[in-house]
Amino acid sequence: MRVSLAGLSEAAHIAKVMKRVPYLLLTFFLLSVSAHAQAPTANRAGYEADLMKLSETLGALHYLRPICGGSEQGQWRAEMQTLIDAAELPADKRALLVTSFNRGFLAHEKAYRTCTPAARLAAERLLEMGTRLSREIAQRYRN
Repeated sequence: MRVSLAGLSEAAHIAKVMKRVPYLLLTFFLLSVSAHAQAPTANRAGYEADLMKLSETLGALHYLRPICGGSEQGQWRAEMQTLIDAAELPADKRALLVTSFNRGFLAHEKAYRTCTPAARLAAERLLEMGTRLSREIAQRYRN
């Protein structure tokens, strides 16, 4: 069943939303990492686990978006670097973020060689998940 959103085809709607998402995610990333500085030590483990999920999502997007015609070439890697820099984590935790990013990239590289409808859907869901995770991190870990 195909659903039309505000007169746009599903593909046109996805394309429109995806153009805005990198900037939305960057805003949420910056909110989330600034919230970390205020997070009590007890919440640090949860915060770091959430950052790992977010990093893996960014890695998957870094692979999927370009193969599906995304115009933000290199944007996801740049956002990952911004996240790493802003989080001010020790070197071992930073390395874990990089590993998570690479895991997301490699898993989707194995699953999708070309842009298929399934790859487009995966990219859309990852964008939604990244946005949700960013919001949740910012809300959960700020005072």
